[in-house]
Amino acid sequence: MTLTLTLVRHGQTVLNARRHLQGACDSPLTRTGRAGVRVTAQHLSRHEFDAAYSSPQGRAVLTAIEILRHHPGLRLSVDEDLRELSFGTFERRPERELDAVVPWSTLVPAVLAGTHPGIGGGEPGAEFMARVRAVLDRIVAAHDDAAGAGRDEHVLVVGHGLTLGAMLATIDPTGLVALPNASVSTVEVSGGVARVVAAGIDVAGHGSLAVSLAAPAAAPLSA
Repeated sequence: MTLTLTLVRHGQTVLNARRHLQGACDSPLTRTGRAGVRVTAQHLSRHEFDAAYSSPQGRAVLTAIEILRHHPGLRLSVDEDLRELSFGTFERRPERELDAVVPWSTLVPAVLAGTHPGIGGGEPGAEFMARVRAVLDRIVAAHDDAAGAGRDEHVLVVGHGLTLGAMLATIDPTGLVALPNASVSTVEVSGGVARVVAAGIDVAGHGSLAVSLAAPAAAPLSA
């Protein structure tokens, strides 16, 4: 049988809207962000989730809570390893300041490869990727047994642009796409093999503030 992971990026925040870097720091969802999350929550209301996980950061927890309004009785599990990459001294600063120091097209591959020493003294790429792989393995291990026992499992995971993007890249490094706020990505695990079914579906229509994981011409990170 199949384990399905539904990965949702948090809704648009104040710092997202201002195009300021937001990794370890946090900011409230904007009115647009809250509306977008409600659209995504409604979109996912027809799904029957067996479990739900979230980053501990407020913007992700609030997004998860809104989604779970359509799934009464489902408990939210918070996992520290789902938190976003820290941008160190660049936290809360305009994205263009970081891009002027290191081009996005250079930075992201280095982080995903685990070779970047840490942005502005923040979390090194190797540590970031290690915890992303760890939380993915942990969630799959917790639910793949049920799928292997003859029933499908469906798990919700709410997190951040770069964290979820790194998770998708771990499964399929060839299909990197932008992850808009409140977007939905889908991963299926069957027979111990994971595959990306869909990535960055812009349910809420927030594509202009997407997190880019690939092309040099794409928007810089606003996690």
